[in-house]
Amino acid sequence: MALRLINAQAQVCKLGKNVADPMVRQFHASCYTASKVALSKFDSDVYMPYEKLNQRLEVVRSRLNRPLTLSEKVLYSHLDDPANQDIERGTSYLRLRPDRVAMQDATAQMALLQFISSGLKKVAVPSTVHCDHLIEAQIGGAKDLARAKDLNREVYDFLASTCAKYGLGFWKPGSGIIHQIILENYAFPGLLMIGTDSHTPNGGGLGGLCIGVGGADAVDVMANIPWELKCPKVIGVNLTGKISGWTSPKDVILKVADILTVKGGTGAIIEYHGKGVDSISCTGMATICNMGAEIGATTSLFPFNQRMADYLKSTGRSGIAAEAQKYQGKVLSPDKNCEYDELIEINLDTLEPHVNGPFTPDLGHPISKLGENSKKNGYPMDIRVGLIGSCTNSSYEDMGRCASIANDAMSHGLKSKIPFNVTPGSEQIRATIERDGISEVFDKFGGTVLANACGPCIGQWDRKDVKKGDKNTIVTSYNRNFTGRNDANPATHCFVTSPEMVTALSIAGRLDFNPLTDELTGADGKKFKLKAPFGDELPARGFDPGQDTYTAPPPTGDKVKVAVDPKSTRLQLLEPFDSWSGKDLTDMTVLIKVKGKCTTDHISAAGPWLKYRGHLDNISNNMFIGATNYENNEMNNINNQSTGKWGNVPEVARDYKSKNIMWVAVGDENYGEGSSREHAALEPRHLGGRAIIVKSFARIHETNLKKQGLLPLTFANPADYDKIQPTSKISLLNLKNLAPGTQVECEVKNGDKVDKIKLNHTLNDLQIGWFKAGSALNRMKELAQ
Repeated sequence: MALRLINAQAQVCKLGKNVADPMVRQFHASCYTASKVALSKFDSDVYMPYEKLNQRLEVVRSRLNRPLTLSEKVLYSHLDDPANQDIERGTSYLRLRPDRVAMQDATAQMALLQFISSGLKKVAVPSTVHCDHLIEAQIGGAKDLARAKDLNREVYDFLASTCAKYGLGFWKPGSGIIHQIILENYAFPGLLMIGTDSHTPNGGGLGGLCIGVGGADAVDVMANIPWELKCPKVIGVNLTGKISGWTSPKDVILKVADILTVKGGTGAIIEYHGKGVDSISCTGMATICNMGAEIGATTSLFPFNQRMADYLKSTGRSGIAAEAQKYQGKVLSPDKNCEYDELIEINLDTLEPHVNGPFTPDLGHPISKLGENSKKNGYPMDIRVGLIGSCTNSSYEDMGRCASIANDAMSHGLKSKIPFNVTPGSEQIRATIERDGISEVFDKFGGTVLANACGPCIGQWDRKDVKKGDKNTIVTSYNRNFTGRNDANPATHCFVTSPEMVTALSIAGRLDFNPLTDELTGADGKKFKLKAPFGDELPARGFDPGQDTYTAPPPTGDKVKVAVDPKSTRLQLLEPFDSWSGKDLTDMTVLIKVKGKCTTDHISAAGPWLKYRGHLDNISNNMFIGATNYENNEMNNINNQSTGKWGNVPEVARDYKSKNIMWVAVGDENYGEGSSREHAALEPRHLGGRAIIVKSFARIHETNLKKQGLLPLTFANPADYDKIQPTSKISLLNLKNLAPGTQVECEVKNGDKVDKIKLNHTLNDLQIGWFKAGSALNRMKELAQ
């Protein structure tokens, strides 16, 4: 009986008040009134779930009978069936009930198109859409925003009307970056949230498990289907000492990235703990969690502490802070003597500021070694542009510390030697730094304040100072620095670091400047050293909310119409993918054998292509155009095995599709790292792909491939990568016996020679059902019927 009561309570929390089951109705009151603290000011009829979470957790505790990490507490307290769920770190697939869903405008288009296809009337959990990805940095904040609203009106109208019809909150363009909005309004200690952006883990700065996913996963949760996640391992990072001087929270994750590399966190949650945690602000913790995406981590989080409580109070959520304090020991901190799968020790007293890059976020350089390493590797020493802000580093504290450095330089007659761009994370941050004079400091320093949006961080940058192909260096406080990411120029050497270090390097204009030891020459000819940065953690006068940029959904969306013009080049209703024929996939052509790093940016580029994120056929014209072809070391130039002619990748794929030629793509290690964009899975499926065969996958992308009915397969022997040539024919055999834990038989034909190799997969029974149905959405419809 006790178990049924818990499950009933979980059910009603998701389904609301109109429930027929009397057992469920019995517990409606406890779910909605146990805590009278609202989930957020925008979710006034849904209350904090700590009592429910603690009840579920007690069931799991009695089963596991061991100390739990914080990650486990938050995750297992959201289990759909805590009494019967198989729980083994790194092995089990968990069925979970997240508290909310968040989507940014570029990924929301496809997610909502899939939700519309499901035929459901309303989302089952609190969900929001945030307009931040489609605003191009060109001139400055106000003008760039006005231009974006005009250019993207069709998409914004679609998102706004769809949100109104199906019950989602809508954050208008100009409101800010999704992750900053979540931190300011929705994140709370113990939250489980999924978001259709890879940097969703930003919410870990407030003690939540916030996980980046593809749009199809978001559809599952919005449709009240338990969300599935392979039970993560837990990597502990023990912080000792204190953050001080030029060292910033960003340096913690830059160091962790240097240690673990871009795939070292795959399949794991990074859990920070130790006495050093209390020396880091809440927004600083968010910075660390945000960039955890760059090491492949499922997500990252910190234990609830006073710094989080202070931030909650400052953002108008004192009630949540008080509720969290009641459950701090039970739910919101790790148990004593809990075990981690791996443990990293970092002493903040001795941690040196880092600058990571270029071309990968895990190539770490302590600032004392940056100049030497840059000269040795032939990096361009002169910095062309400095950029601060983005979802990773745009807090009030970040802006204030950078302003202190700028003021120090200006007191000696110096300004930024190079263009200096500032991206506020939200309208609230923009309004507050403007009120408190920080924006004026940046203006006098020579900076340009851009729109409250992603901008150059995701390639939305109309850069004019260099030509494509010109070798140059930029430094940013962003999180990602893959080739061509910021400006579509593969010769741009992008280094990621703290906003404080970006500011200091912008004053010197060179990579071989170390503000900890080197002097500058003031306008009066005198030498001076920059003072260590300082700034208030939170605004003394509180936050200024700025303009109201939120639209709540109406009580019912029955009368709201959502229209998609069949002639639109931006939006396209989805057609179901074909189901598996039941036969083996034989003599498939190799579309492309990718050489080296292949991120989701290489598979489906962002920048100018963002405008087609709601139109699958049009955006498929960017498929694999950034990937390096093993055959000729060129991008977007492959041999059409049907015609013998060379062409661009999407063109050849379309030719194969028109001729019913099935194809596979072959890749290297950590294939699909980076963004959560499911277009990198949708496009290959749309253009006729059947399988992706690689040495290893990044987590989100592997799941996205499964959701769209593609087979994500890995070489049992990585050396077999060399057996597949661009002219090979690939057969996947005995698929009728595809089952969890089995290997897939593969034949590789090269002329008269046939190699038989084994391929691994991580498909479970549910996911095999997706493959057979043609996609997860197809399977959802089958079950509904």
